[in-house]
Amino acid sequence: MAAGSPSRPDRPIYLDHHATTPLDPRVLEAMLPYLQAEFGNAASTTHVYGWRAEAAVEDARERLAEMIGASSPSEIVFTSGATESNNLAILGLADSQSRRRHIVTVETEHPSVLDTCRALARRGFELTELAVDANGLVSPEAVAIAIREETVLVSIMAANNEIGVLQPITEIADLCRDRDIAFHSDAAQAVGKIAIDVEAQRIDLLSVSGHKLYGPKGIGFLRIRRSGKPRLTLEPRQYGGGHEGGLRSGTLPVASIVGFARALECCLEEREAEAIRLAKLRDQLRKELEIALPGRVLLNGDESLRLPGNLNLSFQGVDGDRLMADLSGIAISSGSACSSAQPGPSHVILALGREPALAKASLRFGFGRGNTPKDVSQVAERVVAAIRVQLGE
Repeated sequence: MAAGSPSRPDRPIYLDHHATTPLDPRVLEAMLPYLQAEFGNAASTTHVYGWRAEAAVEDARERLAEMIGASSPSEIVFTSGATESNNLAILGLADSQSRRRHIVTVETEHPSVLDTCRALARRGFELTELAVDANGLVSPEAVAIAIREETVLVSIMAANNEIGVLQPITEIADLCRDRDIAFHSDAAQAVGKIAIDVEAQRIDLLSVSGHKLYGPKGIGFLRIRRSGKPRLTLEPRQYGGGHEGGLRSGTLPVASIVGFARALECCLEEREAEAIRLAKLRDQLRKELEIALPGRVLLNGDESLRLPGNLNLSFQGVDGDRLMADLSGIAISSGSACSSAQPGPSHVILALGREPALAKASLRFGFGRGNTPKDVSQVAERVVAAIRVQLGE
């Protein structure tokens, strides 16, 4: 079984890798010295314990910068994860503005982007939330039309956390750069799974989480372009000892940072082969469900422009709440883990034009390391059985 698999005979099959991923044993191995003997504070500059911790942090920073194509390690600012990175990017840039006070985003973004932008709208910023088409995609042309002279930021995620669609961020970033507008992308679901190169793709601000790529929870980073135009000035969201270039004060979690870098290395080493493997599992599950439930299975999101490990399906004529209850023996979800406290159908599925009842009868399958064809067949059997019971078949 692949490294990092959470599957055991006494536990549910895990198909919720968009919510989080298990810690890879290779990552834990890299972290252990910094949880034990190498326990120093990276900000302690007067003794060897601090020097060694600082060296480990800067080594990880350099490797992470290189792996995403950043031009300098100084462009990596460590945070607690993509939610904090999104807040720092959006609020930090907005708070530095006095004239340009318009932001463009998309209605299917993660709540940490949408809620942050809406908070700015309550403070007097103008906000444009672009619609998506039936496949969940936003067009660069729509972004171009939405941009104004006072637009300061466009924020569009690279890969959707619910339906897995891959937005045309390179084309959108190009038109933003040509108009001297900052472009931010929440890439929590993308980095390590698809090719990301911030310089080649002209991504000014990039948010990443460690726990989405088999690293530890509680660590992430924001990439902030340091040179070129538009000039990026961010105000910090928290103050203290001036850590992370003054943008994010607080004692750095050295072990988690080391593990983060190792996790991304493992993902990139295996990315192409793993993408092929996961796509086969995804397609297998869809095929088995469509054969067993003819005419009742609807794909949410674009057919081909999607993450290899994502499958989001709606089931016609099915009670979504009952379906989830009947599938308690499988670790899956009906949407984003970060939206689970909010009742009602997914805002992402509704944005595709689905009716609320159909949106609630949706399942998100997130494939990852350790999942096998046997897992897929077992999950298909259980989903089919639960739906047939509901339908009285």
